[in-house]
Amino acid sequence: IGRVCSYTGGQSYRDAWSKSVGDSTSWIPAVTCTFLTCFAVLSYSMILADTTRALLMTAGVEATRNVALLGITVTTLLPLCLLKNLSSLAPFSLLGIVGMLGTTIAMAIRYLGGAYKLGVPTAGKYVADVAANYQPKFGDLGASAALSPNVFILISMLSTAYMAHFNAPKFFIELKDNTIKRYNTVVGTSFGIAILLFALVGSLGFLTFGSASSGLILNNYSGKDALMSLSRIAVGVSIIFSFPLVFSGAREGWLDLLNIPMEKRTDSLSIKTTLAILSCVTLLATQLTELAFIMSFAGATLGNALIYVYPALMFRSTVKKMGEKASKGLKREVPITMLAAVLGIVMGGIGAKMSFGLL
Repeated sequence: IGRVCSYTGGQSYRDAWSKSVGDSTSWIPAVTCTFLTCFAVLSYSMILADTTRALLMTAGVEATRNVALLGITVTTLLPLCLLKNLSSLAPFSLLGIVGMLGTTIAMAIRYLGGAYKLGVPTAGKYVADVAANYQPKFGDLGASAALSPNVFILISMLSTAYMAHFNAPKFFIELKDNTIKRYNTVVGTSFGIAILLFALVGSLGFLTFGSASSGLILNNYSGKDALMSLSRIAVGVSIIFSFPLVFSGAREGWLDLLNIPMEKRTDSLSIKTTLAILSCVTLLATQLTELAFIMSFAGATLGNALIYVYPALMFRSTVKKMGEKASKGLKREVPITMLAAVLGIVMGGIGAKMSFGLL
């Protein structure tokens, strides 16, 4: 995507599509990006609903999931989403990264210490406090389980986990001395760190709870586990201050789709749009409890499109428009990118179908 922007001068995902594939169909990636950010906001609301309720129960306060969600939405999320300038939230991005690192370390401590291990008299001290459906559960299939069709659910979830592609043009444009080489270094390093962190969290969660692992792994840990309660606070703080940044993208996406010009985007309209979107998201979050379904379905459909299909189509059109100016190397890459697009469609179709089994 960054290379397409460098070749065409695209300023956004939609603009890159317009300058490569064509302006008449640029609404397609615009709709996809908007709905994907809406799914991200919905996922955040679901995480906060579970996390807030667990923290309240740890503090001895009985509250339903819906009450916890409505409370955190009205008192915290709504005021943050109504902020005109989100630059003040930038420092909290670092706090979120520290919180995630701390959570990873806490999960490692609980796994290595056997605090949730079944059948060991000296360990498993928190297992009795965990709901039956969240207690560790392991089978005997071993590595052969990786050949199960359910693996496509994981692949689809990963498409959501590593989703930053709709911001790729912005990253390329704002990068100092934005050469392709420097851009590849930034992308490679960032994704490398993310892959390492996510792999650790996923592995530690599965090694601790097996097939009983929740879509939000913190749900598996006891409310009486002080260390994991601190992790819930860290994750909650990270999500709260990330929420308005993602929400802003969803709001602007809807205003773009409705073709509302910038001069008509008044404070009054912004408030009304914020209330409308946040109300719909909160209502859906009260009805949906399986985070894994949201992550896998969004990844299988919208995520795969933005990661595999659209970039391939933009790259092919860009190289085609170059004509004789396109190098042999670029021309050789086109079939490879189109193969990736086909694989994305196949994986997405299977993943979307399999994800409904999580409901």
